[in-house]
Amino acid sequence: MDWVRGKEIGHGGFATIHLATPAGTFPSDHPPLMAVKSCDAALSSSLRLEEQILRELGDCPRIVRCFGDSLTTERGGEELYNVLLEYAAGGSLADSMKSGGKPLSEPEIRRHARSILEGLEFVHSKGFVHCDVKLQNILLFPSGGDEVKIADFGLAKRAGGKQDGFEWRGTPMYMAPESVNCNEYEPPSDIWALGCAVVEMATGRPAWGSRAESNACALMIRIGVGDEIPEIPEGLSEQGNDFLTKCFAKNPKKRWTARMLLKHPFLAVDCLHNDEEVVRDCGVVESPDSSPRCHFDFQDWVSTECSRTSWESGSSLSPSPETDSDPFSPVSSSAMDRIGELARQERPNWEDSVGWVTVR
Repeated sequence: MDWVRGKEIGHGGFATIHLATPAGTFPSDHPPLMAVKSCDAALSSSLRLEEQILRELGDCPRIVRCFGDSLTTERGGEELYNVLLEYAAGGSLADSMKSGGKPLSEPEIRRHARSILEGLEFVHSKGFVHCDVKLQNILLFPSGGDEVKIADFGLAKRAGGKQDGFEWRGTPMYMAPESVNCNEYEPPSDIWALGCAVVEMATGRPAWGSRAESNACALMIRIGVGDEIPEIPEGLSEQGNDFLTKCFAKNPKKRWTARMLLKHPFLAVDCLHNDEEVVRDCGVVESPDSSPRCHFDFQDWVSTECSRTSWESGSSLSPSPETDSDPFSPVSSSAMDRIGELARQERPNWEDSVGWVTVR
């Protein structure tokens, strides 16, 4: 697709970002205004990696879209590598908070945290780690009701990929303990960074305090040594406090996953999105008969309060005639009734495979 470069709207350590408009006719699914990220073609390995990862991830409503790449020769003969991206009119969440001059309200924090987690859950399900989750890489789209999307996959990597030597990935203020101590960058490190982002949304300040930016070595010691975690904001609700403790588990194996956090009570309040719709929009297909992957996936189990009347009256736990033919009949009214229905005198026929479900 041919396009025309517009004014510069941002720049980083190795790339600049300009507005871009399609030249002539363009596909109907392409917006009339885009952002083009450009760098010297000879130094474009990181930007090429970002384009490749975005292409492999595919479309997801919580991730900035990529419309392809190109090589251009600019004035003076300089060759640039360009990646065409979805344009976020609201800029980054960090810029929005800075211009607002105050922390976000808890409903806003919940809404943004949920959107970020939906994006991370999709990224992790595809086998990738973002490695640089921070407010500067969360872009705001005001036309969609102030929705946010994850951007900048230049430091992303495949989950489980081997690290050659010691390499810092991401921003020190958002790095997880295992990244500092063991050079480990896996999905749990994205969750730690999300917790830091939530603290910053709630306070308007970096999770480790403003002074930490001036001394990276001292910050790495604070993160990697001992049991210290970022301070939980005082004004946050009890559910928000618990949500952050799940993000800031020092042991990455005990840290909650994106899928688990999406079901945390903190995000259940004022829920504006439907999990099934997001999963469908992101192209993740799950079998309705698949077995649960964790204890949060038992959504259909409804516990009924056990009646003590039968115990106190000494009544028998034998199945009633109505349910005797079907040990799993929905007629049962309590947990004790269900147990009673299973307590039979005859020996079960284990060779009868009818009704069995294969589980992992």
